[in-house]
Amino acid sequence: MSEGVERESMEYDVVIVGAGPSGLAASIRLKQLAEAAGTEISVAVLEKGSEVGAHILSGAVIDPIALNELIPNWKELGAPLETAVTEDKFYLLGPQGAAKLPMFLLPGMMHNHGNYIASLGNVCRWLAQQAEALGVEIYPGMSVSDLVMTPEGVVKGVVAGVFGLDKDGEPGADYQPGMELHGKYVFIGEGVRGSLAKVLKSKFGLGDKSDPEKFGIGIKELWQVPDAVFKPGLVQHTTGWPLDDKTGGGSFLYHFGDNYVSVGFVVHLNYKNPWLSPFDEFQRFKHHPEVAPHLQGGKRIAYGARAISEGGLQSIPRLYFPGGVLLGDSAGLVNVPRIKGSHNAMKSGMLAAESAFAAIQAGRSGDELKEYEYAFNTSWIRKELKLVRNAKPLISRLGTFLGGAVGMFDMWVTKLTGGFSVFGTLHHEKSDAASTGLAKDYKPLVYPKPDGVLSFDKLSSVFLSNTNHDENQPAHLKLKDLTIPISVNLPKYGEPARLYCPAGVYEVLYDEAGQNPRFQVNFQNCVHCKTCDIKDPSQNINWTTPQGGDGPNYPNM
Repeated sequence: MSEGVERESMEYDVVIVGAGPSGLAASIRLKQLAEAAGTEISVAVLEKGSEVGAHILSGAVIDPIALNELIPNWKELGAPLETAVTEDKFYLLGPQGAAKLPMFLLPGMMHNHGNYIASLGNVCRWLAQQAEALGVEIYPGMSVSDLVMTPEGVVKGVVAGVFGLDKDGEPGADYQPGMELHGKYVFIGEGVRGSLAKVLKSKFGLGDKSDPEKFGIGIKELWQVPDAVFKPGLVQHTTGWPLDDKTGGGSFLYHFGDNYVSVGFVVHLNYKNPWLSPFDEFQRFKHHPEVAPHLQGGKRIAYGARAISEGGLQSIPRLYFPGGVLLGDSAGLVNVPRIKGSHNAMKSGMLAAESAFAAIQAGRSGDELKEYEYAFNTSWIRKELKLVRNAKPLISRLGTFLGGAVGMFDMWVTKLTGGFSVFGTLHHEKSDAASTGLAKDYKPLVYPKPDGVLSFDKLSSVFLSNTNHDENQPAHLKLKDLTIPISVNLPKYGEPARLYCPAGVYEVLYDEAGQNPRFQVNFQNCVHCKTCDIKDPSQNINWTTPQGGDGPNYPNM
């Protein structure tokens, strides 16, 4: 917690951490409610990226259900939901061929007609414009590094905008201590595996009655392709190759906008083989005959990666704590079979806003917004997540093909019966880190060299993410024990950090004789995916926020 440093403070009714779909929707809804009631409410949104949208990465096919509720005239206002879905395909891939799955076999919720292909980053930029027009104060480039607590243990605010610490964490020549922003309520919408949310879950036991959190890593490239291969409105998903049946995951490929093709690959982070590299599996995947033609003659123009919340209903923590609430991906609201979460994130922000506004109007502050969790439990978010609650556990238990087939059957039955499943509710048994197998039990994987046409190396990919970190600051990737990577992770697991990281942050280096290994952390490369914080088998890496404005700067992602 923030102690020992004197800072100026600013007072707001609501302070929101994160200018993603949930935080921005919450800010807009608060202002709408105040306007309807003829009163005022002060709202601040803090964003660690250099601008709103800089750190936003998603497929994305967007269900407009929440946007329809929040801003019914979004089309007239020019929301960048660019391309309506016109064609929906799903393939089971083998090494050279594919089986097209008839769409009528898939539960209706997995169909995409009525949805829109878009850049979620650009949608957030547009939402920020709507919020600012209503009087919301948005501060990009402001990392939130700490919580501000009352002596009674209530979250009363956050610390934002600390700059100028040197590599040792001491104030440098350009040191700025930052500001304390106090709120009657604090909303945490940091996204997946946020640093403040981790602290809050631990401090207040928010996840004590929930299953372990589960995650995937999503790696995405944006291509611009010639007219001859561009099919606006096409949505294509796959599962299977290049992953084996015991390794969950799949792909997405969307045509939209200005001859863009959004192509991405997801690997569930409960995979066992420590020699697996999600990045290299993605590069292999693009050579498949059902994928390569979509990129033919095109140019890769952007790259990024992020963790994806996959625990679903069973892993959702308690949503409130003294003085605030969790929103969106901080609460784990992604619908894994639908590969969607932005609509649920937005709705969670709206529900939190409605609960906080009513409380503030009643003269309350700094207490537990239990009514937010009640509103969530009676909302369409929970109903949607309940229908798919067994999809992830079935794949984990039975494998991709059998688990996927049984999961689809279960979703059909659950939908038709209004929530009943023959399996009841299956549970997640252990963390993704604990799922990692021993190196001696698996053969090392040898990946083909990138051809520079469809497949690429990590460093050229990171270049396209426009990632930048000031080198003269403390590394935001903190090792709890500096000896663990070489003394434990290398002999037991082959040090998988060098493989699961999609940005080349972690390396094991040797001397000229091939001896004396040492672990190197290139934190400047980090694209903020947070996979290391999740998957490290020794749980020795703690992802924290670098100074504001650092990290990737994603265009049209």
